Amino acid sequence: MTSGNRRTEMSKSRKVRGVGWDVCALGNATWGGAKLSDVLQLVGVPYHTEITPSGGKHVEFVSVDQCPEEKGGPYKASIPLGQATNPAADVLLAYEMNGEVLKRDHGYPLRAIVPGVIGARSVKWLDRIDIIEEESQGFFMQKDYKMFPPSVDWDNIMWSTRKPQMDYPVQSAICSLEDMSAIKTGQVTVVGYALSGGGRGIERVDISPDGGKSWFEAHRYQKQGVPYVAGNITSDKWAWVLFKAIVDVKGDIEIVAKAVDSSANVQPESVESIWNLRGILNTCWHRVRILATPKLRSFM
Repeated sequence: MTSGNRRTEMSKSRKVRGVGWDVCALGNATWGGAKLSDVLQLVGVPYHTEITPSGGKHVEFVSVDQCPEEKGGPYKASIPLGQATNPAADVLLAYEMNGEVLKRDHGYPLRAIVPGVIGARSVKWLDRIDIIEEESQGFFMQKDYKMFPPSVDWDNIMWSTRKPQMDYPVQSAICSLEDMSAIKTGQVTVVGYALSGGGRGIERVDISPDGGKSWFEAHRYQKQGVPYVAGNITSDKWAWVLFKAIVDVKGDIEIVAKAVDSSANVQPESVESIWNLRGILNTCWHRVRILATPKLRSFM
């Protein structure tokens, strides 16, 4: 889950700094590897350990990848020890992706996968794993990927006033239609994804055919023929949830999608209320404007 997903849309409100992503800066893969909680237990750190006898409270992932932000040092990030030692958190030391050996671009030979958390914490090309007293002091933990209010800009930012972003908020996006698409009048299928961090499921996805004035619920699914129920053993708490709805297009309209997760968190209505200078976590309602064209009649 890339925190910069939908950054381009946020930059249309006010300019932000970062790579311009649309709705596609996240994915859904099947990872294979060893659970970090099992590996830590093998070296003497039991399950559900919040602090070690020597005072360790965080697990830091250190990459072989060197970056200018670290003045040539390695990329690094950390997660709380309690999360790393919790088997239910499913933190993985991954060496497979979609049933194949991990490819170099995805972190070969070994990478961390921290599900439900922004992608910046799933460190690629692992060199070592350390248990440390305080959270990682790396650049991307302390001076990037933090959520600031709209009032903060590059002239008054104080990085130390915010904690590093971890869990991903509730999010949804329409994928079957692009903004300002021209389509023929009639019934249109609207398809997209919804997800939330922290292992929270998607309770519902609401669709509006009139810019947010009225709403109806979309069908949710992860697997064909298997009903999706948030929190049920048949559903994957870390995977995205797909949705489908039929909208009757009679003229130019604005179709809107918003998701609600199992903790009743809902996407905010406007991007202005969540704007931040780094353009992260744009989770506002996803809007797609449709330009209707009349169906052509055929003459014999």
